[in-house]
Amino acid sequence: MTKIEYIDLSTMSFAEAWNYQEKLFKERVDNKLQNRKLAPDNQQHLDDKLLFVEHPHVYTLGKSGQSSNLLISDSLLKRINATYFHIDRGGDITYHGPGQIVGYPIFDLDHFKIHLKQYVYGLEESIIITLKNYGINGQRLEGATGVWLEPGTPRARKICAIGVKASRYITMHGFAFNVNTDLNYFTHINPCGFIDKGVTSLQNELGIKQNIEEVKIVLKNNLIGYFNALKD
Repeated sequence: MTKIEYIDLSTMSFAEAWNYQEKLFKERVDNKLQNRKLAPDNQQHLDDKLLFVEHPHVYTLGKSGQSSNLLISDSLLKRINATYFHIDRGGDITYHGPGQIVGYPIFDLDHFKIHLKQYVYGLEESIIITLKNYGINGQRLEGATGVWLEPGTPRARKICAIGVKASRYITMHGFAFNVNTDLNYFTHINPCGFIDKGVTSLQNELGIKQNIEEVKIVLKNNLIGYFNALKD
């Protein structure tokens, strides 16, 4: 049986992490296509990967997103030491930066016998379970991905954004969980395309900076535990 291998990439530029994801993703797609030509006893199944990373300041726009949701000029981007990428995941625009856990699961959904909608649900559920560890009630918002606090109220705010890509049931991209994130960077965009909803972080909700390495351990265990349970 395949396992989920956890890799902490520490701090890495978005472009470098994207290239690494693409390499792992392509290996798994190619392996899956090759296995179709082989007898079951001769097939090789690659382990799933769970990558955690912190990025320097960067804005990424999904393939169906609107560039108008980036509200600042190229010159201001440089002034705030941020970069900008238009990428191949779902969703609109979001921000990644220091103090944020960005998760890139390179999963073969066939290993868990789920489809893409169930996979996104599982990512959300793992974040919701993690928030419970900190006494926070994370929820879903009808018609939107990610994890929210007080959805359906004027105080609705997102604490974790999700945007994924899948081919042959292999996933890449993933989620961005705000832990000690500088929320001022979100003022330069319409986060995930919303103009009437806020963003928040674990630090903002709890009123004190969090040990991000400890949060990573809790989140990693919840993610791996949730998805491994689907194999049973």
